[in-house]
Amino acid sequence: MPWDVKRQSSGPGSRAQERAQKQCKKSSFAFYQAVRDLLPVWFLEDMRATEAFHWEEGGTASTYSPSEALLYALVHDHRPYAQYLLGKFAQRALAVPSPTFSCCQAPSPHLAMAVRYNRVHILCRILRAVRDLPSGERAGYLDRRGCGRVEGGQTSLHVACELARPECLFLLLGHGASPCPRDAAGHTPLDLVLQQLGRSSGAAPRDQLLLLDLLFLYVPHGFPCPMRPQLLENRRHWQTLVGEPKFQWLVGLAPPSLFSRAMQVLVRAISPRHFPEALDQLPLPAFLKPLDLKLKS
Repeated sequence: MPWDVKRQSSGPGSRAQERAQKQCKKSSFAFYQAVRDLLPVWFLEDMRATEAFHWEEGGTASTYSPSEALLYALVHDHRPYAQYLLGKFAQRALAVPSPTFSCCQAPSPHLAMAVRYNRVHILCRILRAVRDLPSGERAGYLDRRGCGRVEGGQTSLHVACELARPECLFLLLGHGASPCPRDAAGHTPLDLVLQQLGRSSGAAPRDQLLLLDLLFLYVPHGFPCPMRPQLLENRRHWQTLVGEPKFQWLVGLAPPSLFSRAMQVLVRAISPRHFPEALDQLPLPAFLKPLDLKLKS
């Protein structure tokens, strides 16, 4: 984390500021260790509220915000602390971190962080907080591009596909994330999954096929597939890799089967307020059953 403080001329005031700055750094590292060691929530909150962690330019010190504390909870998978912060502070816990904490003022770093570290349970909590927002605000939050340095201008959905996080992908889609956003390079999540499949030699990786199945439930029929020429050029390879029905759908030669259409209608009909709990009420195919159990375990 940056500590961009310009050195001033020597003197009693300058030495006092240097001592205060060093104390901020020590307190910050102690808080990081406390979250890492999964210490009790009451202890962490007492520490967060009383210690100074930021040394701002101009000589002022400040504590960590609920948003910044939540990022630490995500990194170290401190589920009780994350649950407390999201329940107690709601919108403040999902706000943008301060410039002294984050290198990039990404508008929704918590979603991307949860996906990157595969914190499925905390991601559930975040999405439960987000689903109380009006539909327009919720969609804007879910579909924002992340940090240009860390995520490369990708949305959380892109990160889930790039890192093969099927549980995270399903949660994001079920809570209303757009299945077809484009990143800074113009790629959609479907593009990323197909590129990864195209690089595989031999049998297709299970997680990538599961990602494709999940996107298949939400991507609208007729959505243009930029890799269509490559798929048609290596038809036999792709038919073996993804199966004939999905190949036909991807290249636009045939619509989804009646069964697939029925599954799409069923899954898309679930309100974000009832996802993923409502999955219990659906006759899900076998490939989604283990995923469903993981989400709610």
